[in-house]
Amino acid sequence: MRFFLPIIIILALFVGLNSLFMVKETEFAIKFRLGEILRSDYEPGLHLKMPFINNVIKLDNRLITLDMQPERMNTQEQKFVEVDYYVLWQITNPDLFYTSTSGGNFGIARSRLAQLINDTLRAEFASLTLSEVVSEQRRDMMDRLQERANTSFQQFGIDVRDVRIKKIELTEEVLGSVFERMETQRTEFANELRSLGREQSEEIQAEADREVRVLLAEAERDAARLRGDGDAQATRIYAEAYELDPEFYAFLRSLEAYRRSFNQGSDIMLMDTESDFFRYFDQQQ
Repeated sequence: MRFFLPIIIILALFVGLNSLFMVKETEFAIKFRLGEILRSDYEPGLHLKMPFINNVIKLDNRLITLDMQPERMNTQEQKFVEVDYYVLWQITNPDLFYTSTSGGNFGIARSRLAQLINDTLRAEFASLTLSEVVSEQRRDMMDRLQERANTSFQQFGIDVRDVRIKKIELTEEVLGSVFERMETQRTEFANELRSLGREQSEEIQAEADREVRVLLAEAERDAARLRGDGDAQATRIYAEAYELDPEFYAFLRSLEAYRRSFNQGSDIMLMDTESDFFRYFDQQQ
């Protein structure tokens, strides 16, 4: 008995320890009986199993990142780009995942997921232009890609949480054409701005010319009115002065005529002395 008692105790401990298994919050636990799946919905904590009859396999239930190598993809315009992307996926059905991946082989799951995402992403890029790929339409493309991947991988017990492009690098041959197109677009935009500027300049010039013509017409109108008023006032003054002393007014007009006629020392005028023009020359007071 002394010899067998330690052996019995050791066997009891061994059987007891093999009758228990721990499930963490980050794990799925699948219990088998001679290779047949019995249960996989264990809550986190300590659970029982039958030694030598039941065995337990644990799978990670956290989000798993599948970081893909950059792939060279072709757009609708036959322009190649280097695409760097990743996939977030998670096991949602451990029984289905185990049976569809040859015993929970994560390598098989990653390989199939990578192939599907790669093929679908190539098809999406081939249907879009380069400008659409780098624009907001890329988000819609990622949503479509995630939806297709989820539909395809339901049979594997996998849920694809996200497909995200980290970076899109243009190849050397594409960069040249992109820069040329950018230069062309900027030139067209600059020409459009210049044309718009010339149009606005012509409109401003035409408006200024119109205002100048209006101002000149108004000034000429006011000047003509003022000249008319001045001439009328001068005529009135002349008439009043003439009525006061007609003879004196006639004499002043004659002197003004003499001054205008003989304003140069070399002026010569041949006229009859009996002319009315010289009537004030012979008068003696």
